[in-house]
Amino acid sequence: MPEALRVVAHFGDGSVIKGNTWDFNPTGQLFHLFPIGSTEAREVRCDQLKALYFVKTFEGDRERPKLQGFLAAPPETSKGKKVAVLFRDGELECGYSLTYNPTRSGFFLFPADSGSNNIRVFVMVASAAEIKAGPAADALAAQVLAGQAGAAKGPAKKPSA
Repeated sequence: MPEALRVVAHFGDGSVIKGNTWDFNPTGQLFHLFPIGSTEAREVRCDQLKALYFVKTFEGDRERPKLQGFLAAPPETSKGKKVAVLFRDGELECGYSLTYNPTRSGFFLFPADSGSNNIRVFVMVASAAEIKAGPAADALAAQVLAGQAGAAKGPAKKPSA
């Protein structure tokens, strides 16, 4: 029997389920997820997913800050070309993909942050607001991160007269 894969399923409706799977297939339409603490499998339709995160641990490291963007990373590695994904919910994922093709329903993304708890992410193309590859991935990441930094500062104040 194949080894169980630790996954965190993020659904399009915002819900999240952590568990194990033995039968995920990137070209399949469904797979079975055994939620943590349950012996009952839940059938998951891939078209309901935002993304499926393959993780090192279910706990992660809450103390470690999430590094976003590409952080002066090379344009291409053994894990593929740079790809930036902006999901419809505003989340940004940056990484590398050997299999990104906009005509497919999904693709694997290896995180740009090698220290991440995520080993790889299966991204559902339909859940993305925007996906860019190559040099355009850097531009999308920079644009989104600049927007987040501006939003964190709050609205600009009018100069006093």
